[in-house]
Amino acid sequence: MSELSFAELVARVRACTLCAEFLPLGPRPVIQLSESSRILVVGQAPGRRVHETGLPFNDPSGDRLREWMGVTRDTFYDEQKLAILPMGFCYPGTGKSGDLPPRPECAPAWRSELLRRLPNIGLTLVIGQYAQAWHLGGKSRSVTEQVRHWQDHWPAVVPMPHPSPRNNLWLRRNPWFEQDVIPAVQQRVAQLLRE
Repeated sequence: MSELSFAELVARVRACTLCAEFLPLGPRPVIQLSESSRILVVGQAPGRRVHETGLPFNDPSGDRLREWMGVTRDTFYDEQKLAILPMGFCYPGTGKSGDLPPRPECAPAWRSELLRRLPNIGLTLVIGQYAQAWHLGGKSRSVTEQVRHWQDHWPAVVPMPHPSPRNNLWLRRNPWFEQDVIPAVQQRVAQLLRE
């Protein structure tokens, strides 16, 4: 893949059908990136609404994430500033307690090569267990413990809980996240967007 230009690589990813047979709504890879992106957001996989619109984090989770980052929609969707690469690029379907996990084929097929082509990333927001397992290694800590130890990876990487409204109880039980982590994230995001 390394002989491909960045544009060719992204075009191949957007045309990917690797796990089409397992996707209830068919393939529709939803990613956002540019070689000049300064911030990387790593989520789980697109939800149904994101699949329908083709716009990442175009839902209440995205509203909260933008609030956490201290950015506008325009800034968030500016690929020159912000890359969005979920662990699975397509909507995986729904299970008993929400969306299914990201498809396992996606990350090994594309992730390393795409990340290698993002040389200007100064901050990676790693959201949820699947993203944390890939980017922070293994599953030795729970999401809560990963987030509690956010300074272990600072300032390059920040593990975060999912911004979904389903996590309101987690946020109430862990007020330190919005008191301590969010102001630091907002300051780092603002700094990188100024550079």
